[in-house]
Amino acid sequence: MTALIAPLLRLAVASAAARTMRNAAADMALRLALILCAVLAGAVGVLCFSYAGLTILQRHLDPAEAWGIVGGLYAVAGLGLYLAATRRRT
Repeated sequence: MTALIAPLLRLAVASAAARTMRNAAADMALRLALILCAVLAGAVGVLCFSYAGLTILQRHLDPAEAWGIVGGLYAVAGLGLYLAATRRRT
C-alpha cells in the first residue's frame, strides 16, 4: 500500500511546487513590467519639465544661463538622491 501512495504523493508535491514557481514567475514579470513603465514615465516627465523650464528661462535669460540653471538643479537633485541612497541604515 505504501508503495502505491508514495509516488502519488511525490506527484502531488511536484505539481504544487511547479504551480508555485509559475505564480512566482508571473508575479516577478508583472513587477518588472510595472517598474519599466514607471521608469519610462519618469524619464518622459523629466524631459517634458526640463523643456518647459528651459523655454520659460530662455525668455528672460541667455540660453547658456538657462542651461546652467537647469544643469545645476539636476546636479543638486542628483546629489540629494545619492546621499539618500547611500545613507547608513541602522
